[in-house]
Amino acid sequence: MFDYHGLKITWLGHDSFRIKNGKTIIIDPFKISPISDKADVLLISHEHFDHLSPDDIKKVVNENTTIVTIPAVKKELSSLKVKEVKAAKPGDRVKIGDVTIELVPAYNLNKFREPGKVFHPKEDGKTGFIIEMKGVRIYHAGDTDVIPEMKGLKPDIALLPVSGTYVMTPEEAAQAARMIEPKIVIPMHYGKIVGSEQDAHKFKQLVTSEVQILKPE
Repeated sequence: MFDYHGLKITWLGHDSFRIKNGKTIIIDPFKISPISDKADVLLISHEHFDHLSPDDIKKVVNENTTIVTIPAVKKELSSLKVKEVKAAKPGDRVKIGDVTIELVPAYNLNKFREPGKVFHPKEDGKTGFIIEMKGVRIYHAGDTDVIPEMKGLKPDIALLPVSGTYVMTPEEAAQAARMIEPKIVIPMHYGKIVGSEQDAHKFKQLVTSEVQILKPE
């Protein structure tokens, strides 16, 4: 767990985080342990199994949870007993109480499942998130390569994938960090499907921003 001016960030493994400062926000739960601290806001970045995991979503929601996700995912979540499921797309902003969530593009340029077909096409509208709560901005990049939309985001904290294969390599993530200009970076997307903590340490060696390598909880 990392504490930034009272905002507590816990890495739950892979792309999943719990962010808490008053409200509890959970992002993309996947193969997580049961938790008592249910989400006020749940963010689901896209429909792939390691982000849209029904069994894990059930561990973190209750009737007071608002889910924010892309239209391709909303139907999958329609049977959940939650407060609301809001569908939005990159470029949209959603306000929930004192929390603002901006959806930002997340897509591949050079990670291919077969010639000419990337894993995360831009036209699919998969997303990352910029979360603003209690004066702090956190950028969760989602599954993405280095893309022009990252330039000058300047969040307080950036959560960046580093494992390669489906997302940025450590070298590409370092390039992204230079474009984004965060105060602090937390590497993610390793340890469960592809990549290892070595990727996180390699990334740390390549950037001048402060890097916090978290242990999954």
